[in-house]
Amino acid sequence: MINKIITIILFICAVWGQAQNLSVDELIKYLNLEPHPAGGLFFRQTYKSNGVIPKSVLPKDYQGDRSYNTLIYSLLPEGVKLKFHKLLSDETLHFYMGGPMKIVQISPKGEVEEIVLGQEFFKGNQLQHVIPAGFWFGMYNLEGSKYSLYGASVSPGFEYDDFIDGNKEQLLKQFPNAKSIINFIME
Repeated sequence: MINKIITIILFICAVWGQAQNLSVDELIKYLNLEPHPAGGLFFRQTYKSNGVIPKSVLPKDYQGDRSYNTLIYSLLPEGVKLKFHKLLSDETLHFYMGGPMKIVQISPKGEVEEIVLGQEFFKGNQLQHVIPAGFWFGMYNLEGSKYSLYGASVSPGFEYDDFIDGNKEQLLKQFPNAKSIINFIME
């Protein structure tokens, strides 16, 4: 019930254009967010399905059973970069409020794509974006964004065993065409 109330409040704030008036500290408090293990950002898991996918039917890289789906709130404060990492599952990002943020993803073939997640869809911002399993990705706020509040849903559901941290030197060696963006995000 509380999640529905929070969602309604966030929607009303976004519609009235007051999203940027809330501070990072207020959002952390009201959404009961915690520091993310990856550093710099804040999150809270809001959903984990009861349904389970057995390890026996998942690809070999999964270390155990997985829930059907997980969902989190995530808050990226101004100046914070989420360094390159990848997941074993697809992750869908949903923009809620704040300023726009840039997602940079690198496919296993080395194709680089930059996506702006934000409310200004009439300027080309996306309200949601799917990052396919096995793609490296990082993100940061665009200039002038005090924060970006977004949700992330992962299917099959997220477990920390499925999170693979990027190593700057290995990424540069594997993707020399992405040298400048890798250096920028991994600094």
